[in-house]
Amino acid sequence: MNLKNLPSHYRLEHQGIKNVGTIYWNPPTPILYEEIVRRREGVMAHLGPMVVRTGHHTGRSPNDKRIVREKTSEKKIWWSPVNVPMEPEKFEVLYFRMLAYLQGKDVFVQDCFAGADPKYQVPIRIITESAWHNLFSRNMFVQAKNRSELAHHLPKFTIINVPKFHAMPEMDGTNSESFIIVNFGKRLILIGGTSYAGEIKKSVFTVLNYLYPQEKVLSMHCSANVGEKGDVAIFFGLSGTGKTTLSADVERLLIGDDEHGWSDKGIFNFEGGCYAKVIRLSPEAEPEIYECTRRFGTILENVGIDTETRRIDLNDGSLTENTRAAYPISHIARAVRSGVAGHPRNIIMLTYDAFGVLPPIAKLSPEQAMYQFLSGYTAKVAGTEKGLGKEPQATFSTCFGAPFMALPPTVYAGLLGERIKSHKVKCWLVNTGLSGGPFGVGGRIKIAYTRAMIHQALAGKLDDVPTQTDPIFRLDIPQYCNGVPEEILEPRSTWRLPREYDVKARDLAARFRENFKQFSSKVSARIKNAGPGDSY
Repeated sequence: MNLKNLPSHYRLEHQGIKNVGTIYWNPPTPILYEEIVRRREGVMAHLGPMVVRTGHHTGRSPNDKRIVREKTSEKKIWWSPVNVPMEPEKFEVLYFRMLAYLQGKDVFVQDCFAGADPKYQVPIRIITESAWHNLFSRNMFVQAKNRSELAHHLPKFTIINVPKFHAMPEMDGTNSESFIIVNFGKRLILIGGTSYAGEIKKSVFTVLNYLYPQEKVLSMHCSANVGEKGDVAIFFGLSGTGKTTLSADVERLLIGDDEHGWSDKGIFNFEGGCYAKVIRLSPEAEPEIYECTRRFGTILENVGIDTETRRIDLNDGSLTENTRAAYPISHIARAVRSGVAGHPRNIIMLTYDAFGVLPPIAKLSPEQAMYQFLSGYTAKVAGTEKGLGKEPQATFSTCFGAPFMALPPTVYAGLLGERIKSHKVKCWLVNTGLSGGPFGVGGRIKIAYTRAMIHQALAGKLDDVPTQTDPIFRLDIPQYCNGVPEEILEPRSTWRLPREYDVKARDLAARFRENFKQFSSKVSARIKNAGPGDSY
């Protein structure tokens, strides 16, 4: 066994890994670049980013996620279609076969942390069979500050990522050859059969969603930024709603683009990097993220590249619409390096409404904010996932991140409600989707308008603006906003045939009510009645 760089005192044998080839202990970015190229895992593009391919898995595999049903966590887990149980005996068989697979193979180890606040940091270890997944992990999580800290690193959770090892569903009890399995008792996560690096990131998020609420820290699927006066804003939203784009603002400092905790001191980033969707990224509308796609150290997943000139093409969606850039947050010039800030003054809940009926911005009461948080509404359109037809599909992902919520949704909602009330946080619903008609008819709301509305809201300039209440969704819509045409603010007026708007709006309202039935007995009457009405 050949050891490269400084090994940790906590050796791989503690995870059962023996008889491997070379162990690369916490290699820095330049060494990982060399290994990626030498092993033909990726190619370096013009100006220095590393371009890689993830094979046929170009996104997460939610149906392949499992949580081991074991005694320390069994009674706490929110068992549901997104948290499917796996029996411990099946886990053990798969684990031992993975260990056997690793014998004789080189492995890369990153010892780092999840959570920027030192009080709540969770030491983690990521073990990968490929250099580029190790670089991804180095980019995404909080790095140790010195070599002595690395030598004494004691991981609380370990992730073993082996994409070339496949499960046998009939033996292992998995859904397919791919698997993402979390074992809270053994503090171990196994990932195999998929090269999509986002599985590493989101499995750690699942762990933090299990640990933090038990310490009265709200874990959130949100981005966050802060203004010059210390006014923190958080942005909840599902994939494609603009969470990363809107938080990277030239007028504010970025705290983090995807995952945060809210403690009694304020908020803190879970990560040390960003994982941005970059398909058709605009240098004019998204200059900060665009520049990160041209930096050494950035990993570009499934982005188009000219193999002769080595220049990338961000408009190329031939492999997937889900092209991604993973880069350390230090690549963003205007970023809060500590990853820690105070309590939010504003909460923005983002939705991509492909039906074109929700207003581009609306004020939310605390009860409405709780209703929208538990609903987690967005819409998916044809081409974004397999099996979708021509019509958009309403999607409700509770807490704006159901696949990663290990505990019952009301746990997170309860903590959020307490924080909103305690800190008198202003809440807003922002539609970054369509206006003027449904998918195929309407157009997407211009990002310049969305930014203008958010800037006005964060600056307090919409606080005293007169509002009109939408009769169907019962949302309070500001009647004017500087920089935004007034007709854009009231969605019904943007439709050529208002009667068609009424039909679509009532249909979506009915879907909200049907989805919320699962929470009706678990929330107050005020929250239950904060959604769309059933009579118009």
